[in-house]
Amino acid sequence: MFVKFFGELKSAGIPVSLREYLLLMEGIERDIAESRVEDFYYLARATLVKDEKNLDKFDRVFGHVFKGLDLMAETLSADIPEEWLRKLAEKSLTEEEKRQIEALGGWDKLMETLKKRLEEQKGRHQGGSKWIGTAGTSPFGAYGYNPEGIRIGQDRSRNRRAVKVWDKREFKDLDDSVELGTRNIKVALKRLRKFARTGAADELDLDGTIQSTAHHGYLDIQMRPERRNAVKLLVFFDIGGSMDDHVRICEELFSAVRSEFKTLEYFYFHNCLYEYVWKNNKRRQTERIPTFDVLHKYPHDYKIVFVGDASMSPYEITYPGGSVEHWNEEAGAAWLSRVTQVYPKTIWINPVPEKHWQYTHSIQMIRQLMGDRMFPLTLEGLDRAVKELAR
Repeated sequence: MFVKFFGELKSAGIPVSLREYLLLMEGIERDIAESRVEDFYYLARATLVKDEKNLDKFDRVFGHVFKGLDLMAETLSADIPEEWLRKLAEKSLTEEEKRQIEALGGWDKLMETLKKRLEEQKGRHQGGSKWIGTAGTSPFGAYGYNPEGIRIGQDRSRNRRAVKVWDKREFKDLDDSVELGTRNIKVALKRLRKFARTGAADELDLDGTIQSTAHHGYLDIQMRPERRNAVKLLVFFDIGGSMDDHVRICEELFSAVRSEFKTLEYFYFHNCLYEYVWKNNKRRQTERIPTFDVLHKYPHDYKIVFVGDASMSPYEITYPGGSVEHWNEEAGAAWLSRVTQVYPKTIWINPVPEKHWQYTHSIQMIRQLMGDRMFPLTLEGLDRAVKELAR
């Protein structure tokens, strides 16, 4: 069983060695896991995973190999988890009922009303339409529904109607080693390549050597710089929230651009570009990179690609403070305009099917800010996007 586990980890691309396998066996022999699946999981992860980027792969392999084993981990219990009970309170409405619920009437009204509620409310509330609570139609709270509200105390999106999220959220980096489901994405990206010979002359020029030797009458070795892809790419990935539905296809795109372009930089943002971006989602609150620094560091000959569903509250694009997660001093539209002014070759790739774009106001707004240079994340859309960048 453990040999199969070890083999599956290697097949998944996790660099495990015999030394680490023997260390795991020693831990089991000394009963460190204490016959509990949870303890064995953490022991195996600690001994076999050396790089945090492989944690997701490890979890998938562990779940595949030991599927069903967790049923034997504990004796049966009649206790019902607290989170199950909380879910019973979630508000489920029909589409007709949702249409009957009205929004407060704009960003300023929403923020002003929230301030008043925080001052007035003294206790917990559930099921209503006014107070900050759960399972109601109030604009403020969790597990309810309102066409335009502020989400407070809910672990993830349900109706995707929040214009601001009060809670700290955790995002996960895209895996750049995902195997592509199709090679066609890479084929489409290859059309963007532009080769040039730059740098030190460290490669033998066979044709030049033959010609020069014949001309001079003695062996005259000629060298030349290596032929490299001269295209420089800067990619901004929208991460978290509604983009969770598109992780797989975005990881495939990420893998493709990493393999096709040598001069590549990437950053993450959420929903719309603001005053900072980040490289590591686990440290996005502490290791932020000012967007101005990015604009000043990379010259205007870089080609810029935004990857995101552009699905958000319009306030995030047009209002200072409209960001769903923090108080932004300038509207997202101002930052997108700066990027398009600095970099003439800027496009937006959208994983949402193109036929649905007309139904989301924010998509239309982003498309306009991009100068209509928005393309779907399909093979045909990538082909159009590459032609636009190569013009």
